[in-house]
Amino acid sequence: MRASRLVSILLLLQSRGRMTARQLADELEVSVRTIYRDVESLHGAGVPLYGDAGHEGGYQLLDGYRTRLTGLTADEAEALFLTGLPGPAAELGLGTVVAAAQLKLQAALSPELRDRSGRIQERFLLDAPGWYHDGDDVPHLAAVADAVWNTRALQLRYRRWREPTEVTRRIEPYGVVLKAGKWYVIGRTDGDFRTYRVNQILSLEQLDERFARESFDLATFWRTHLTDFRSQLIKGEALVRLSPTAVERIPHLMSQQVVDAVAAGRADGDGWVRATVPIESLVHAQTEFLKLGAEVEVLEPAELRERLARTVSDLAEMYLTAPAGIRERSGEVDSP
Repeated sequence: MRASRLVSILLLLQSRGRMTARQLADELEVSVRTIYRDVESLHGAGVPLYGDAGHEGGYQLLDGYRTRLTGLTADEAEALFLTGLPGPAAELGLGTVVAAAQLKLQAALSPELRDRSGRIQERFLLDAPGWYHDGDDVPHLAAVADAVWNTRALQLRYRRWREPTEVTRRIEPYGVVLKAGKWYVIGRTDGDFRTYRVNQILSLEQLDERFARESFDLATFWRTHLTDFRSQLIKGEALVRLSPTAVERIPHLMSQQVVDAVAAGRADGDGWVRATVPIESLVHAQTEFLKLGAEVEVLEPAELRERLARTVSDLAEMYLTAPAGIRERSGEVDSP
């Protein structure tokens, strides 16, 4: 464990440059005292590592020093090949780069590790888009990614869901996210960070001006964005009764919030579960509950129950009446 940590310190300093003992400790989840001891061990091993005191101080390697460590474990080598997503990489314009990097990595591995990583590619495939969607058509993605990398401002002509549906925006692109086959760019506009769907960009122009990128944690921003998005979806609640069959089907049809609410419900003597579940809107809830047919009964709110009753009545009238073509052939409809 300690040997692995010493290697990690060396690689962190090599890749990031100067780092304080506190930064190293936080990164490796150990105490500052442990970092001090590890640095002394590296000194003793002849690693050209030195530290500067003061506010701007920290540890760093002697200029020009590079380790040639290639001690990948079998699990690490396999994991590296699992991270390669050829589809998204190609959409970003990096398909050939990823392929070349994998070839170089394979060439550097020992025969045993090369064989194991090859088996990973043969037996595991990561397919990001959902079942009913092949992913976005994103002709502007490569240009967006280039602007993110080179901190170039963008002028977008963008289509949104509310009026006016077509708008023009100047954004400073900070990051790109792939979520369930859909691409998003996070950009700063008028001092605020906002999320834009890349396939809704109608046209764009990469401006000559570069922007000063401020401190920004893309992963943290995205987690917060998802939490806020999900919380804003919930507009109310519905009291429902669910058959055992419906309880089994809920995880495949509805959100995790509904699944959790059903799990917290109470079953009656017949095995039906009574639960209060979150809903986005009456229209959305009506569509969702119709998926379960007679395996669910909405008790409250009354308006949602009435909506479902009307829909069921209309369906019954439609299906209990023979289609027009059949009625005509059977003579039930008079000829003009």
